[in-house]
Amino acid sequence: MCTMSASGEQACMLCRREDADPDICGSTVERNGICAHEFCLRFAKKLCEQRADTGGLMIFVVSDVRCMIEQAAQKHCFVCGESGASITCWEMDCDRSFHLPCAVEGECVTQFVAPYRAFCWEHRPQQAVEETPEDNTICLICLDPVEDRKSYSTLVCPACKHAWFHRGCIQGQAMSNGFTCFQCLICRDKDVFRPEMCTMGIRIPFSLPSWDSQAFAELNARHSRCDAWECFCLGGREQVEEEGPWQLLLCSSCAAEGTHRFCSSLTNRTTSWECDSCAGLGTASSTILELSGPSTSSQEEPGASHSSPALESSGRSRSPGPMRIRDHSRSQRSAQNPYSRPRQRRT
Repeated sequence: MCTMSASGEQACMLCRREDADPDICGSTVERNGICAHEFCLRFAKKLCEQRADTGGLMIFVVSDVRCMIEQAAQKHCFVCGESGASITCWEMDCDRSFHLPCAVEGECVTQFVAPYRAFCWEHRPQQAVEETPEDNTICLICLDPVEDRKSYSTLVCPACKHAWFHRGCIQGQAMSNGFTCFQCLICRDKDVFRPEMCTMGIRIPFSLPSWDSQAFAELNARHSRCDAWECFCLGGREQVEEEGPWQLLLCSSCAAEGTHRFCSSLTNRTTSWECDSCAGLGTASSTILELSGPSTSSQEEPGASHSSPALESSGRSRSPGPMRIRDHSRSQRSAQNPYSRPRQRRT
């Protein structure tokens, strides 16, 4: 039977933990009265030798698992001293056994790819890179200092030899990025970096990056409301139509703000618009008004005043939105290059 924790949760029958880190131990498998972590099963040496792979699916025979549980109950973890140590060092003639959740504390390396080998602190693989961190070198992920040498807790990119990480930090990065996006943060290498991290015991899940669908999902969402100072749409700021006065234009620089054409006096020919934050307060929409005729700015005398309001292409005498005061020369420049930002005036 599965053992129960004080909280009522079922504990893994191999490592005896119910609160183990799922990034390391994987999900909990419950079947036929057996409760065990996915990777506690995969790293059990005798199970690895007896398992059968069918179409990439790892299958464990229930009787073999029960036998492994009984054998593990007779072994003690060299890290915590408790029984149930089902993982044995793969080095020949080494009989050190440990629990998977104790691997980091015991500075053991567990390789999360077939054949799922595990090594104790004495026989674990070492990085071949001969580099050592310079003084005040920091982890590129947490920005805290790393040790002054390669160690179990300090890893370096084998490609560029300049990117240093804490083991726990790069493990978290791997879980977040998934296999397809996991790479060195400096040189962006994948071909050398990923195999090296796997060898050093970093688990890289074969999954899409978590930020693609979770933490940063909002970055993929298109802004969909009118942010004009005064919105005239009876349906509200969120009403958006494919064309016409209630078609929404997004800021051509940041795409984080939008406006209905009518709310900022934009004609149907207008294709771009800038918000106040990007264009500068009082000069928003520096690219939104189209000139109905040739500019007369070239005929103006030096020192002429530039305070006259720009003509509204809609023919209305007053814009229903915020007043846009610009000179003709800036209008012309913006029409020629609608994605350029206006220069700030000197006061």
